[in-house]
Parts: sequence; C-alpha cells; structure tokens
Amino acid sequence: MRLPDLAIKRPVLAIVFSAVLVLFGLISYQSLSVREYPDIDSPIVSIQTAYRGASAEIIESQITQVIEDAVAGISGVERISSTSREEYSTVSVEFTLSRDIESATNDVRDRISRVVNQLPAEADPPSISKSESDARPILWLSLTSDRFNQLELTDYAERNLIDPLSTVDGVAHIRPPLCHANLA
Repeated sequence: MRLPDLAIKRPVLAIVFSAVLVLFGLISYQSLSVREYPDIDSPIVSIQTAYRGASAEIIESQITQVIEDAVAGISGVERISSTSREEYSTVSVEFTLSRDIESATNDVRDRISRVVNQLPAEADPPSISKSESDARPILWLSLTSDRFNQLELTDYAERNLIDPLSTVDGVAHIRPPLCHANLA
C-alpha cells in the first residue's frame, strides 16, 4: 500500500501523521542553536580617546561631543552611541548592513583627522578601530589599596598586569587602568 492510498483510505491517520511532523518541526526549531543562524554583524567603528586627569563632564563637552558632531554627517550611519567617563571617551558608530566596514572606517578616520586639532592638546590622539557588535567586556579588575595612592596603583597595573593579560589567547583589548585608592 502506497502513502497516498493510505492517506485517502485513513484520513485521521494522515492528519495525526502531519500533526506529529509539524510538532517535531516546532520543537526542533526552538532547540536550534544560535550558531546555525546567519552571522549578521552591523559594521561598527569605535573611537576611543584618553585624557588623563579630566572629569567625565570635561570629557563629554570637549572630546565626546566634538567627535559625535564630526561623524554625524557620514553617509550610512544608523546609530551613534557614546560613553564619557573619567579620563576616557568612547564613541561607537553603527552603520547600515549594506555599508562596507573598510570604507566606513576610512570615512571615520577622515572626519576625525579634521577635528583632531579641536580636541585638548593634553588628550591622547583618538584611536579608531572596527569592532564587533556583540563584543563586550567579560572581566573587570578593580584595584584598591590603603597603602598606595591612585597614581601608584595605576603604575602597578600598567607595569604588572596589562602586558601579561594582553598575551592571553582570546584577549582582544585591555582598556587603560582606572584605579582608585581606598581612603577610608
């Protein structure tokens, strides 16, 4: 007996068989791992600038705002987000999916080079990098001491922690240290 003949002679069995197939498909779809989905990463370019000794308000007004204004007119920009904290500014520019990441990075470099003379002279030059949209820090280290001040803790971190940690497989970037002394 062939399958079409069986489905015609026993329609309830055919319906149950179809329902089982649909149910199996739904269960399989929900257990489908993320790695099976297509890899769609929006082109993102990050601009980091360090300004030692500056407060978050100064970073926001003198660095972050200038950089945001410079990159706002680039074609294909979908979203601009920024973070200003003590001594450090990060501006992330997300482009549309159709935009080539290389040409987007070159456009950002061009715009930043035009406004670098508007940034404070004491600030480090902006660092421009391509980044993945799902790249997030997975480890934060905080140093505190009742014997060392902030400058000594920063020096310790730069001398003894950054180089060994940057050689570990899978470490993409180590941000400059922000250390605070425990004055209690």
